[in-house]
Amino acid sequence: MQKSFKFDKLNFLTAGMPLSTGKGSYSRAFEILEDMDLDGMELEFVHGVRMSDDTRELVNKTIKEKKLILTAHAPFYVNLNARESEKVDASVIRIFETAVAARDTGAFSITFHAAYYLGQDKEFVYNQVKAQIAKIIELMEKENFKVWIRPETTGKSTQWGDLDEIIKLSKEFEGLVLPCVDFSHLHARSAGEYNTKDEFSYILDNIGKKLGRYALDNFHGHLAGIEYTAKGERQHLNLKDSDMNYIDLLKVMKEFDVKGALVCESPNIEEDAKLLKETYFAL
Repeated sequence: MQKSFKFDKLNFLTAGMPLSTGKGSYSRAFEILEDMDLDGMELEFVHGVRMSDDTRELVNKTIKEKKLILTAHAPFYVNLNARESEKVDASVIRIFETAVAARDTGAFSITFHAAYYLGQDKEFVYNQVKAQIAKIIELMEKENFKVWIRPETTGKSTQWGDLDEIIKLSKEFEGLVLPCVDFSHLHARSAGEYNTKDEFSYILDNIGKKLGRYALDNFHGHLAGIEYTAKGERQHLNLKDSDMNYIDLLKVMKEFDVKGALVCESPNIEEDAKLLKETYFAL
């Protein structure tokens, strides 16, 4: 596994360029992050991995100079359990292209929403996802590079990706796959659970015991306010407009000495990222 990243703390990132970047470039976005004392961003390849070689080089150079942290999110059009084989193959390529972009820009980790159950047996879907993850890793090994591959915990029960499934998959690809823990998704998926100090402790303790301390030292997570129904996630909200118990979560992350990246996905991304960082260091 890539060892060039050694985190000494928890870093607070925005999900994409800060909103105040407007129509500006990555250079302007990184200036804003630096001015706000934020630690980096998640590259959002929502509709496809479209980034020129020059931009990749610029991003890589800038984050090294400014000592910023990058992660990357694969396109949303991914389903490793699609009924059509061509859609599965396209999903594999989109995730692989995200990994290549992460390598080129200096991002340490990529994440994605892996699959839908489509009414199928959970074990069958798990094995489908596992087989496709193996293909992605094989493609990366052919080009002789490694970044962390992170299936994200998902916000609806129709989506593959509860905490246990992703921990199990990570154990099978030790050193290559780890969870991306979206705390807001876990809260929404369970229609209101995973929102107390004990429940946050359970999440991190489970990861540490089953995957090892390195999983907490190389963490990649998401957090936002969230609106949900009995069926799960509905939409992201700003933290103070939601019931997300972010203060107790930050307390638990500090108690567990989590290091790595926490990406803010609130609609007001940089404001809530700043709120999270200031709250964390004030605890």
